[in-house]
Amino acid sequence: MIEKEVSPMPKTRPPYPPEFRQQLVDLVLAGRSPEDLAKEFEPSAVTIRNWVVQAKRDGAKSPSGLSLSERDELTRLRRENKRLRVERKIMSKAAAWFARETNSIPDKSSNS
Repeated sequence: MIEKEVSPMPKTRPPYPPEFRQQLVDLVLAGRSPEDLAKEFEPSAVTIRNWVVQAKRDGAKSPSGLSLSERDELTRLRRENKRLRVERKIMSKAAAWFARETNSIPDKSSNS
């Protein structure tokens, strides 16, 4: 039986520097095509087009998308919201457990 040599997963390259991205975006906005730039530089034409779209979103408020800072904030808020829901659920269960343990279920009305 012949065993095939399995090649390791291709390594992902580090992200391109923001200055490099901006230079390619500027070239596209100046009239060069993403395909020409992809032949000259390493990123694919699709990647360059995506950078151009994102740069336009970042530069002006677009109803179709979020700027990078808005996307970062949304991600942070979603993460925080999830954490707070988990904490609230834990606190609710803890309060119910303590109420059962002490046989003192507080009134629903508060006199404080």
